[in-house]
Amino acid sequence: MAKIISLVNQKGGVGKTTTSINLAAALGKMGKRVLIIDMDPQSNATTGLGLNTNDFNNDIYELITGRCEVKKAIKKTKYKNLSIIPSTINLAGVDVEFVKKMLEDKEFQQSFQLKIKLDEIKENFDYIIIDCQPSLGLVTMNALVASDSVIIPVQCEYFALEGIRQLLNSIIMVQSSMNPNLRIEGVLLTMLDGRTNIGLEVIEEIRKYFKDKVFNTIIPRLVRLVEAPSHGKPINEYDPTSRATEAYANLAKEVIGRDGI
Repeated sequence: MAKIISLVNQKGGVGKTTTSINLAAALGKMGKRVLIIDMDPQSNATTGLGLNTNDFNNDIYELITGRCEVKKAIKKTKYKNLSIIPSTINLAGVDVEFVKKMLEDKEFQQSFQLKIKLDEIKENFDYIIIDCQPSLGLVTMNALVASDSVIIPVQCEYFALEGIRQLLNSIIMVQSSMNPNLRIEGVLLTMLDGRTNIGLEVIEEIRKYFKDKVFNTIIPRLVRLVEAPSHGKPINEYDPTSRATEAYANLAKEVIGRDGI
């Protein structure tokens, strides 16, 4: 039965998609069956794994609005043990679609649509990684309701904690009313520039705030890591000897170690 992990932070540019792609690919390399779900209409996780958004008819929007079956939305990638439910710009229209459905059907559960679909295929994977858009709207709520846990990527720069309290309040709200089993898997420090003192100060601040919830692994800021998605590859395929490849392998080991899968 798959463990479902959402990558969430309403602040953009903190490494959610980079981590979703590379954590999923690292888990796949370790023999885990992994599904990544692109829940962002910008489709960066989709294109970052080499898929063209014009090459498929069924995507996450078609799935959660009931237009296709979950198995038809899953696409195999060319990377080991890694599949994806892709996204397109259509996902931006899901709020309007769900409001319409709620007006037509009073019992329609707008925040549970992803969970309902994933319950059908959880047994086919070891991990399901959800790449969330930088907002706490309805699409992200669907991800949180469907998830067992969340990873919060936090950039090693000033204002790193900006908006985190709002995110934590959203998680508490979901726990109290829709998904009591949801927990914080961990806080991931990203984009560390080892040449500056600022990053080290932020690390100290984050560890003081979140204590043992912070992963030991820290993701470095590297040009190769930025380049990899433009080639449609995770970093472990684009540059197997990169420090980022090692970092995401270590993160995957930490994730596995926390639940014994």
